[in-house]
Amino acid sequence: MDHSYRAALAGGNNNGSRAPRQRPGFAPNYPQAEPEPLPVREDAAPRIFGFVDDLFFQAKIQETARKLNVKVEFVKAEQELTERIKTNGDERPSLIIFDLNSNSVRPLTLIPRLKHKLKKTSVIGFLSHVQGDLKQKAHDAGCDMVLPRSAFSQNLPQLLRRHGATEEEQVAE
Repeated sequence: MDHSYRAALAGGNNNGSRAPRQRPGFAPNYPQAEPEPLPVREDAAPRIFGFVDDLFFQAKIQETARKLNVKVEFVKAEQELTERIKTNGDERPSLIIFDLNSNSVRPLTLIPRLKHKLKKTSVIGFLSHVQGDLKQKAHDAGCDMVLPRSAFSQNLPQLLRRHGATEEEQVAE
């Protein structure tokens, strides 16, 4: 059977292969501009903490934070987070990142306790895009934002910059 009519319909070239087309309803992906790094502050205490077991995401978060001059610390238990906050002079973290598939902590029981203690702290969780029920449970537990892993990775520079800046730096922008 001759399928040469497909090349004409698809606007293909003369060898019969199809040119790549955009699917209806999907916009092309445009690269996002990298946010400007924050001013370097050696004495700054970390404002972002993460409960992340996945070494791939730990490395990704650390590298992005290094590029933006933001300090991020990873903790494995609620007590460790409490100790780090005390070490910081009781300065509250601005963001806590949760891997909702964590094996070292139970995010759905820890998030409500942290939200109760740290009222102004934002909590962001990430998970696999197919875990819709876990996403709803995380929102119910108190997560301010729950993102699929891909969206979390894509928006990581903007999230770290926004939450890594002090109030004075945010006002100056």
